Amino acid sequence: MHEAMLYEKLPNSRVRCNTCQWRCNIAPGKSGVCRVYQNRDGTLYNLNYAKASSVAVDPIEKKPLFHFFPGSQVFSLGGWGCNFHCQDCQNWEISCPVDNEPWLGSREVSPQAAVELAKRYQCGGIAWTYNEPSIWFEYTFDSAKLAKENNLYTVYVTNGFLTPEALDTIGPYLDAWRVDIKGFTDSFYRELAKVNRWRGILEVAKRAKDKWNMHVEVVTNIIPTMNDDDQQLEGIASWIRDELGELTPWHVTRFYPHHHMMHLPPTPVSTLEHAYEIGRKAGLKFVYAGNVPGHSSESTVCYNCGNLIVNRFGYQTKVVGLEGSRCKFCGAELNFKTPEQRGGHND
Repeated sequence: MHEAMLYEKLPNSRVRCNTCQWRCNIAPGKSGVCRVYQNRDGTLYNLNYAKASSVAVDPIEKKPLFHFFPGSQVFSLGGWGCNFHCQDCQNWEISCPVDNEPWLGSREVSPQAAVELAKRYQCGGIAWTYNEPSIWFEYTFDSAKLAKENNLYTVYVTNGFLTPEALDTIGPYLDAWRVDIKGFTDSFYRELAKVNRWRGILEVAKRAKDKWNMHVEVVTNIIPTMNDDDQQLEGIASWIRDELGELTPWHVTRFYPHHHMMHLPPTPVSTLEHAYEIGRKAGLKFVYAGNVPGHSSESTVCYNCGNLIVNRFGYQTKVVGLEGSRCKFCGAELNFKTPEQRGGHND
């Protein structure tokens, strides 16, 4: 157990958790939506500190992050549980476990151990991924702070439902915000994830970029009949352009049947290509079709001169045209984060 960093005490020994945007009001002996923050006699505890469900060395492109330290390996850690209940969850065994305390007996990876392992395996940084990282916030905070002291980059692969104050707490120690924008209507978020107030996700993503100078990339997993309509796709593309900037990568990824959505087919490649065209028409310079190895949009091409910048096939990556964050052929800014751009957080 680890006492939560962000909560307030209420009358009658209740507490309000301020880690994510549910802001759960929790009675003694009860847990929040995520089931890993629990009120014990008026004190809020995180129950899964350093309890890892998944540990791996991944290509950074798997997150997916295409404009962030391309070709590097990242030490990847997952915990238990989630504050969303997505019907299509690809990692539901760890995000939606049947066991009330699935972390019992799981591997413990302290912040120090995570940093040491990242270095041992010659990783460029650490990513908290596989399940929602904000629900073991205290652990990711301690780990990110230590990682930065050891010159490792740090990545949140997130549904984006962190509160602004939680973002501001970890902001000085977090380099990349790889966020899902799952759709663009209230009804979609309710149906997919049982979330009503989803627009806070947009506000926090913009805050991550503007206030903390994080590198932001957006993923939309396109689900047939649910979020593949032009209205939602145009809404996402236009929002990215207007609020994050036209150089922000947008990954439109192929849905495969999972969890409670086994009845739906995989996304047709033609649907992904249509989404790609919507993104480009909206003015986005970098739109990538995901989960389709070998697709022509996998690689990065300079929007200005048309030269190949990063060649990708699946997770095989070869950087051929970068100088820092710019095209080495024409000098156009391409919004890449590379070792040359380390640091740069705003105060």
